[in-house]
Amino acid sequence: MNNFKRLNFRSMGTAAGLTAAAFFLASCTASAHGTDLENPDGTITVRYEGSANTVILPELAEDLGYLDGVSLEWVGNNSSGPSAIQNTATGATEIGSAFSGAVVKLQEAGSPVTAVVSSYGSNADYFVGFYTSEDSGIKEPRDLIGKTIAVNTLGAHSEAVVSSYLKSEGLTPQEIEQVQLVVLPPTDTAQAVRTHQVDVGALSGASQVHAVKLGGLREVFRDTQVFSNFDAGEYVLRDDFIAQYPEAAHSLATGIAKAADWASTHPREEVIKRFTAIVESRDRGDDVEALQYFNGYGLGEHAAIEDEDFSRWAQWLNDAGILEGEITPSEYYTNEFNDLANEGQ
Repeated sequence: MNNFKRLNFRSMGTAAGLTAAAFFLASCTASAHGTDLENPDGTITVRYEGSANTVILPELAEDLGYLDGVSLEWVGNNSSGPSAIQNTATGATEIGSAFSGAVVKLQEAGSPVTAVVSSYGSNADYFVGFYTSEDSGIKEPRDLIGKTIAVNTLGAHSEAVVSSYLKSEGLTPQEIEQVQLVVLPPTDTAQAVRTHQVDVGALSGASQVHAVKLGGLREVFRDTQVFSNFDAGEYVLRDDFIAQYPEAAHSLATGIAKAADWASTHPREEVIKRFTAIVESRDRGDDVEALQYFNGYGLGEHAAIEDEDFSRWAQWLNDAGILEGEITPSEYYTNEFNDLANEGQ
């Protein structure tokens, strides 16, 4: 049973509806793309969804020359992790990234996908913070009862963190039920908080850094208060893609891991300079200025997946009715294709 009340400011339907539709399509769609993905030069086309005003790890990996035998094909942007991996499951893309709990939910619904490399995490530099207006009376966890919290999508990272945070602070299920989650695009969240359209908003990445710089916000809590530093999401591939193109799966997982390490070990100025060149060359109408607020991917070394990346969400998965009982993390991921994760083993 999920303890949250959920609202949605958008007219495009809830994440729950999108989930149901995607699962239906997954059950009806044969994802045997076969030779359709193989190019005359022998490379494998990998369709993916990007993110506006930034560079995601597969794009960085390709630019750095880490994706041998793979040709990326951008099919649009997507700010919803659950939706992104649903699109991978149904064959609209070959790779997608989402919060670990959403990966579990998709697999538990019967979608044949597997997580192969971590995609983002939270640490001192990159984290999901929850902000209220400077003049807000919200000071402590109990002040959130009866309030609205804006998140970018339902059934994902922010929802799980809010639930875990409130529970850890002693709120009862009945009290947590009075906290309302509202879906808003990250680009609109800060202004919605400042103008009191919502009481609290979840922000991360460049949107967070920019919003805090502009002022008018006060941090209530952040996800690292609940779990310290942690990897929070993964890139998934369809199982049939892995079976048919194991070398491409290997190139993707290892290349993304190399790109993550490159971004975390090179000077921020160098990373932003490279991002700027990538964004300017792709001509998608991105805001290049937003790149100056890049603050990392929040990942641990080699983007390796660990059991704890899934087990930490066991309570939330049970509370949400996604799982019953203990979780078996190894059912949802593999590091087999990430060479960096296997070094020294």
